[in-house]
Amino acid sequence: MVDNRYATALVIGSVLSLLAAVYLSVAVGTQHWFQYNSPPVKQSYNITVLKNEFIDGDFVEKTYSKPLFRLNGTLGLWWMCIQVSSRSHWFREPDPKTETHCVSFTLPQQFQAKLKPQDEEDLLRTYLWRCQFLLPLVSLALVFLSGLVGVCACLCRSFKPTLGVGVLHFIAGLCSLGTVCCFWTGVDLLNSDYNKPQEVDGSVGWSLYLALISFPLQMMAAALFLWAARSHHKHYTRITAYRVA
Repeated sequence: MVDNRYATALVIGSVLSLLAAVYLSVAVGTQHWFQYNSPPVKQSYNITVLKNEFIDGDFVEKTYSKPLFRLNGTLGLWWMCIQVSSRSHWFREPDPKTETHCVSFTLPQQFQAKLKPQDEEDLLRTYLWRCQFLLPLVSLALVFLSGLVGVCACLCRSFKPTLGVGVLHFIAGLCSLGTVCCFWTGVDLLNSDYNKPQEVDGSVGWSLYLALISFPLQMMAAALFLWAARSHHKHYTRITAYRVA
C-alpha cells in the first residue's frame, strides 16, 4: 500500500517529466536556437550568390557563416535557415516580403570535423558540436527508459525501482543542461573565429529556452522520485521493525 503523499509525488514527477520531454523534443526539432538580426544587405552583396552558397555549398563554416550573418540566419541542432527577398535578386529597401530557406544536417555531417578559418581542424568546436546533438538524444532516451521502468514497477506493484527512475531523470537533466552549454559555447566560438560583423546582432532563440526549461523540470521530477523512494523505504523499514517487535 502506497501512502497518498508518495503517490502524489509520483504523479507530479511524471507530469514534470512529460513536460520536460515535450519541451526538449520541440527544441531539438526546431532551428530557433540562435538567430542573427542583419541590417539590409548592401548592393555589393549578391543575394543569389549568398543563397546558392548556403543551399548548395559544402557543410563548412567558411561557406555558410557569411549567409547566416548577412541574411538573418537561424541556427539549430539539426537545421539552419536564412531569409532572402522573394521578389528580386538584389535587396531593395524596403522589401518586407521574404522567403525562408532551410538546410538540414545529415548524420555524417553532424560528425564532420569543424575547421578554423585557416582550414585547420578545431577539436574543441568539433566535440562541442557532437555533444550538442548527442546529449539531448541521450536525455530523451533516459526519460523513455525511466518511463518503461516506472510502468514495469506499477505492473509488479513494487516501489523499489522508483529510486532508479529518479537517478535516470537526474542524469537526463544534466544532459539537457550540457546541450545548452555546448551549443552556446560553440556559437560563441563560431562568431569569434569567423568575425561576425559588428552591425549584425545575435540573440538566443525560443528553441534554446525550451531546452533550458527542460533542465529544471527534469531535476524537480528527479527530486520528487528520489524523495518518494527514500521516504517510502524509511516508512516501510519502520513498519517492518514495529511488526517484528
